[in-house]
Amino acid sequence: MKKVALTLGMLTALASTHVLAVDQINAVHAFPPSLIYTQSFLEFVDKVNERGEGVVQINVRGGPEVIGLSEQPDAVRNGVVDMAYTAASFYAGTVPERDAMVASNTNAIYARENGGIDLLNQIHQEKMGTYYLGWFDSGVSYNLYTIDEPSMDEEGNLSISGLRLRSNPVYDAFFQDYLGAQPISLPTTDVYAALERSVVNATGWTQIGLKDLNWDRFLNYRVDPAFFSTDMGVIVNLDKWNQLSEESQQILQEVAIEHERESAEKLAELAEEQQAQLEADGMQVVTLEGEAAQRFSDAARDATWERMRRQMERHPMGLEHYDTLIEKFNDL
Repeated sequence: MKKVALTLGMLTALASTHVLAVDQINAVHAFPPSLIYTQSFLEFVDKVNERGEGVVQINVRGGPEVIGLSEQPDAVRNGVVDMAYTAASFYAGTVPERDAMVASNTNAIYARENGGIDLLNQIHQEKMGTYYLGWFDSGVSYNLYTIDEPSMDEEGNLSISGLRLRSNPVYDAFFQDYLGAQPISLPTTDVYAALERSVVNATGWTQIGLKDLNWDRFLNYRVDPAFFSTDMGVIVNLDKWNQLSEESQQILQEVAIEHERESAEKLAELAEEQQAQLEADGMQVVTLEGEAAQRFSDAARDATWERMRRQMERHPMGLEHYDTLIEKFNDL
C-alpha cells in the first residue's frame, strides 16, 4: 500500500509539474465581442490554443468592460495583463511610428515580407517594453460617413460646414489639419448614443463593422475615396514574452504571421461585401472627383506622415526610422 501511495504521489506531482509547465497568457481585447475585429482576434486565440495544447494557452479575460480600451496598452506595458489586441493609435504618444500603419496603402502581408513589421516590433520593444506580435486585420480602409448629405465647395472639395464630426486618435490629424474640423473625440462604445441624440452627425469608420455597431441606423451617406488602413494588432508584455519557452514563442509567432495573411485576405473580401450591402440597404455614396479626390487622399496620407514626423522628433531616437517605415509600409 505504501508503494502504491508513493507511486500515485509521484504521478500526481509529475502531472502537476506538466500543468505548471504550460505557459499561460492573460489577454484582453479593445472592442466588444460582437465586432468583427474582436471575432478575428478570438479566432487567433483559438488557433494558438489548439496548436499550443500542452505548451502555451491564451486566456481571454474580456474587453473594454474589464479594462478600458484606452487603458489596455499601459496595462500590458505595466504587466497588469500579458497581451492585448488593440489599435496602435491608443498608444501613439509612446510609439508614434504606429502612423506607418495608419497611412499605409498596403497590408501586413507586404510589410511582413519586407521586414517592416519586424522593425516596428523592434521599436515597440525599445520604446514601450512590449513585443509587437502581429498586425491583424490590416488593409481595411476608412471612409467618412454622415447622417445628412455632405456638401462641396466651388472646387469640389468636401465642406465641413454643419458637420459635428466624431473622431478618435486614428484620424485626428487628417480631420483637423486638412478638413479644418474641431472634432468631438468619443470612444467607439459611445458613438451609437451620440448619433442617436445628434451630438455628432458624422464619423469616420472602417469599411467593415458599421452594421455590427448598428450605426447604419443613423448614417445615410458615405464619402469616397476611402483613406488609411486599420492599425489593429497584438502586443505582449516584453518581460512576459522573454519568460515564455522558445516553443511557446515559436507557436505564437507562427500563428500570428499566418493570421496576418488570413485576416487581411478575408477582410478585404468582407469589406467589399459589407459596403455593397450598405448600399443595397439605401446608403448613398458621395464621390469626390478629379483633383478634389486626389487632394483628399493625399491630405489623409501627408497629414498622418507629418504627425508621425513631429511626434518622432520629440523622442530620443528622433527620425531614425522615418523614411524606412514609409518605404516598408507603402507600395510606392
